Amino acid sequence: MVVKSQIKLIKSLQQKKYRIRHGLFVAEGIKTVKELVESDFDLYCIYATDSQLEIEIGVEIQLIAEADLKKMSGLSTPNKVLAVFRIPMPKKVDFSQWIVALDDIRDPGNLGTIIRLCDWFDVPHLVCSNTTVDCYNPKTLQATMGSVSRVNIVYVDLEQFLQQANTPIYGGFMAGESVYEVKLPLAGILLLGNEANGISNAIANWVSHKVSIPQFGQSTTESLNVATASAILLNEIKRGEKG
Repeated sequence: MVVKSQIKLIKSLQQKKYRIRHGLFVAEGIKTVKELVESDFDLYCIYATDSQLEIEIGVEIQLIAEADLKKMSGLSTPNKVLAVFRIPMPKKVDFSQWIVALDDIRDPGNLGTIIRLCDWFDVPHLVCSNTTVDCYNPKTLQATMGSVSRVNIVYVDLEQFLQQANTPIYGGFMAGESVYEVKLPLAGILLLGNEANGISNAIANWVSHKVSIPQFGQSTTESLNVATASAILLNEIKRGEKG
C-alpha cells in the first residue's frame, strides 16, 4: 500500500517547480522506465501493477493497485509502471564536438524529439536557454523514448553561453545559405529557435553562419517544424563528417 504523502509527492512532480524543489522527476511506461533503470540515473522509487514487470525491468518493484497508480500518473491511461528518478547534475560541455543549442523551444514534444535526434546522431551535448521547456516534463520524457539518459542537457543563459563559445555558431534561419552548399566543420554549435518566432534578435547577434533548408515544393508551406529541421540539419552535419 502506498501512503498518501508519497502519492502527493509523485503527483506534484508533474509540475516543474516541484521537480526543482525535490530534485526528482517521474517516468512512465515500460520502455522508458527500463531504459532509465539501465542508465546511470539514480532510481528513487518504482511502482507497478504487475509483478511480472520486475523480471522485465530488472529491479525490485513495489506492487500497487491500479487506482493508486492512476492517482500518481500524469497520463489519462496509466501504463502499468511508474518510476521516480533523481535529476542528474549536468556535465561540462565539450566544444570539441558538435553541440545543439535551443533558443526558447516551448513544445515538450519538439524538445523530446530533438533529444532523441541528438542521441541518434551522436551529439552528446544539448544546451537549452532557460526559457526552453523542461527536459523532465512528462510529455518531453515520453517523446525521448529513453534518450534523455544518453544526452547531456544543460540549461544556461544562452546569450552568455554563445558569447563565451570559441567555436563557429550555425543558426537555422528561413533566409540563409543552403545547408547543402555549406562546408560544415567537424565541430560547432547548431542553433535552433522558437517554434513561432525562430531565433531571437539578441541570440542571432552571436550567429557566425546563417543556414537554411531550401524549399523544393510550392510556397504554401510556411516553415518546417523545428524538430524536423533539426533532423535534416544534423543529417547534413554528420554526412559532412563522413565525407
